[in-house]
Formats: sequence, C-alpha cells, structure tokens
Amino acid sequence: MKILIVTQYFWPERFKINDLVLGLKERGFEIVVLTGKPNYPQGTFEQGYSFFKKGREQWEGINIYRSPLLPRGKGGGMRLMANYLSFAFFATLKALFIKERFDKIFVYEPSPVTVGIPAVMLGRKLKIPVYFWVQDLWPESVSAAGQIRNKTILNSLNRLTKWIYRNCEKILIQSEGFANYILNQGVPREKLIYYPNSTEAFYREVVPQEHIRAKVPQEGYRIMFAGNIGESQDFETILEAARIAIGRQPDIHFVILGDGRKKEFVEQKVQEFGIGANFHLLGSFPGSDMPDFFACADALLVCLKNNPAFDLTIPSKVQSYLACARPIIGSLNGEGARIIDEAKAGVVAPAGQPELLAEKILTLYAAGAEASQVMGRNAKHYFDQNFERELLLDKLIAILEDKKS
Repeated sequence: MKILIVTQYFWPERFKINDLVLGLKERGFEIVVLTGKPNYPQGTFEQGYSFFKKGREQWEGINIYRSPLLPRGKGGGMRLMANYLSFAFFATLKALFIKERFDKIFVYEPSPVTVGIPAVMLGRKLKIPVYFWVQDLWPESVSAAGQIRNKTILNSLNRLTKWIYRNCEKILIQSEGFANYILNQGVPREKLIYYPNSTEAFYREVVPQEHIRAKVPQEGYRIMFAGNIGESQDFETILEAARIAIGRQPDIHFVILGDGRKKEFVEQKVQEFGIGANFHLLGSFPGSDMPDFFACADALLVCLKNNPAFDLTIPSKVQSYLACARPIIGSLNGEGARIIDEAKAGVVAPAGQPELLAEKILTLYAAGAEASQVMGRNAKHYFDQNFERELLLDKLIAILEDKKS
C-alpha cells in the first residue's frame, strides 16, 4: 500500500508523526510525505531552508514534498493565521501537481485544521480515501490558547472543520474525550475511531549517559518538564507552584527542557521570584536525549491551562513520561489527569491551582524513593498495555486496511 502523509510539521521538526512514518515504513508500506518548510518552534526557517529552497528531499529513504509557507514568527494570532493559510494554499497547489498515485491519504493534525484542505482536494482528484488524525479540536483549541478570539473567524473555522470532516473516510481521535465535541460537529459516530498517540521506541527506562547527567543539578529533588514553553502549558501556574514549593523545601529543583514564545516571560518571573538557583532553563535537546534526562529526574511534570478544550486532550508528553517509568506530577484536568490517576503513576492537581500543585509536589517529595519506584513501575505497565508503539502500529494498519481493530 502506498500512503501519502499530509502534515504541516515534519522532520527536522520534532513531532510524533516522524516516528509513525518510520513505523509504517518498517512494516513495509511505501510512504510519501507532503509537508511544509520547517520553522517550528523557532519561528524562522531551519538552516538550509527558505521559501524557495528544498522543495523536494529524502529522509530515511522517504520522499518528501515540501510546500512553501510563511514562517510562524513569534506566534501571534495574525502571524499564525498567515502561517496556517499559506501552507494550506501552497500545499494544495503542490498536491494537485504531484504525479504519483496513492492508495490512501493520512493527515496528521496537531493544529492547524487547515492541513486537511490539500488532503481533501487531492483525495477528490485521485478518488482515494482520506484518514484524518485529530490531535487538537478546532476551532476550540485556538480559542482556548488565546490565539484567535474573533467570533466571525471562529465560526468560519468551524464551518471549514466540518467540511474537512465530511470529506474524510475516517476521523481518528487521540483522546476519547474528543468524541462528543466532534459528534456535535455533525460527524457520524461510525466515522470516529479512538487512536491515541504512542511515542518513539527510544523512550524507555535507561541509565543516563554521563554527559547528560552533568547538565542536571547533581543534588536535591529534581522535577523535570520537557516540551514547548507556550501559552497552553500554563507556566504561570508552574512558576507560582515552584515559588511555594521551593520556599518550603529549598532542595527542590525545577529543570525545564525546551523552548517557546513564553521563555522570556519565564526568565523574567524566575528573576522576580528569586528562584534562579532552583529553576533551571536548559534549552532544547534532541528527542533521543530525553530518556537520559528523564532518568536523572525524581518526577516529571505535565501542565495545561484550565480550559474545557484542554480537559479533553491527552498531552503527548504523558505517553513519553509513562514509557520512561518515572513518577508524574500533573497540573491538568480531564483525560490527562484520568490517565495518570488510572495508571497510579503519580499525583495530580486541578489545572490552574498553583497552591494545590505545590501541595502535590511536596506530598510526592515526602513519600520517598520506594513510593516513587512503585509509581514508575505502574507508569511503564500502563504504557505497555495502552500506548506501546508496536501495539498501536498494528491498530493503525488494521484501520488503513479496513479491518476490525
């Protein structure tokens, strides 16, 4: 089977679709990717790329068509919309001139939903089915993140989303919490399939390499966050909880891996709160380094803003954390909180409650190493039963081959 993957984001950008593509290739599928010029999260084109350069390339033996787009810049609302629409426009043009034939089209949508436009147009032209994997609910997710508030624009995006869903064979959802929202957009229940994220095979319990260990505080209780430093991650709550927890237990350290448009805000607040000795912004590292970093942590932190849209999602870092067998501290509601609790893999505070988050941190700190080890084992067991890579590849192949999964 020959599959076209349509995704605005792809290698060298760090998204879960990279590993899924490799997994399908390992299973014998012929994969071609239609994507954009890499510019996430820094907001400018990756070195060696430009609006005109590198329209075609290969990665791991996979052919990649790259569409021009306007880079996202600092991620403001209008600039993001220009980024989204430019990809949709130029990728549609590129798709319609691709001369290859495909059996299926698979769309990866962590935002924007406009990634579905070129897929639907090409699917119509080739008369082949489109499978749409929803990572973010639209238009709810952009409204929740504060990127777009204009009701006219949000209504237009809702109509566009419904049109895309109508023209897809199946709608795959990364969280069961998405179901009611999408059903209310007029999608028949039989089109919906729960298909969660897994994580790359390198996410596992490891003994950390010394050069990674050296980057992390050598003493104290280390709480680690890995991912985007953005609006949705609610660093206001993280920082206030850190201020409280560090004030009561000075050997607690927060280690932040990643980058994003709120990094300057975080740096300013760290200075304002006087917690610089305990709050460490280490920057971005390759995903393959994350298991070594996680192995140096006493607990791993996941945080989302208090918003009904985020209650429905499972942050993709949850699967990576579970796979690495470390206790998890959650500041979130809904599906993400349910999984941490159901797995008995850590502690959870309601989203947007820094005082309660600090209390949970201090509770886990006081529980000791033996309790943390039990939580870590629970985390790995739950991952193996629900999110393991090969298990989910089997499920996706059954979906694409129209078999019962």
